[in-house]
Amino acid sequence: MNPAADTALAVLLSLVSAAGYALAAVAQSRLAAAPASPDGRGTLRALLARGQWWWAVGLNAAGALAHVAALHHGPLTLVQPLGALTLVAALPLGAYCARRRVTRTEWRGALWTLAGLVGLVAVTGPAAPGEALSLREALAVAAATALLIAALSSGRRQGNGGRAGRGLGHATASGIASGVASALTQTLTAALALDLPGAEPTWWQTALLAVLISGFATGGLLLSQAAYRGGLAAPLAVVNLSNPAAAAVIGVALLGETFRAGAWGWLAAGGASLIAARGVVLLTKGGDGTGEAGVATGTGAGAVVGTSTGAGAVAESGGLPAARIAGLAAPEAEPAGVPLAR
Repeated sequence: MNPAADTALAVLLSLVSAAGYALAAVAQSRLAAAPASPDGRGTLRALLARGQWWWAVGLNAAGALAHVAALHHGPLTLVQPLGALTLVAALPLGAYCARRRVTRTEWRGALWTLAGLVGLVAVTGPAAPGEALSLREALAVAAATALLIAALSSGRRQGNGGRAGRGLGHATASGIASGVASALTQTLTAALALDLPGAEPTWWQTALLAVLISGFATGGLLLSQAAYRGGLAAPLAVVNLSNPAAAAVIGVALLGETFRAGAWGWLAAGGASLIAARGVVLLTKGGDGTGEAGVATGTGAGAVVGTSTGAGAVAESGGLPAARIAGLAAPEAEPAGVPLAR
């Protein structure tokens, strides 16, 4: 395949990946907005029993596979910025499913966040492939990340602002968990290739890495589900920002990587972070009363409630017809007191 065809295929796969992630995010947010069970209780088993949840998991997996395939055909500097289109796609999809229009403030927030995310990704990628973490470093990163996730997901809600803030905390924890899972995957790949820095790992050490990767990947998915109780756009933006940020911290602190363009790269990363933060602030204020802000103030909304361990407990939700793909279509009737708009 010639370079032009490779580039075109990479772009197409990147768009497919962004669409998969966007559909998954909308599906998860619809689950978070569904009415709770009559007794107000729920467990993780209730979420796992829902067909819409497994549709969301499948869409996330499809998005990840398309992303990996895109990286095979195109450079990281092209594929990663295109992945930021997830937010732009999810915003109108969520509004369409909620039967409302995207507000001007939401569009402005999405564009600010997109600009900041693209700028951040553009300067955080290593100029040359980085080395993998050693086994000791991987375990230290896993332990520190677990503590950070616990701190981010254990805050108490106080009023509407506290609920939204906790959602962003869950979103931050989700992005960090996913970013660390990626770094550990690189370490596991090096271990399987017998190219891990330091002594050759034993079979149980390799198995431990695999377990940690599975734990962080699953935790990231559950934490994102918890985050969507506070809305769709702002948590999704934070997830997409904290993921590359976590990878950048690991790369700079442990792998000897640095921002592109030296000192100017650091300045550019700081400016991009401020631009993205501005976008997140706009997204938190962008709901029209029937959108994500309404969900945060609704009563009886079922969602994943994060615990201090970051795994979360899931409030049982019901009502969405299983025949509708990933729960994207609006329910037949809107439950009283539970705004369905995202």
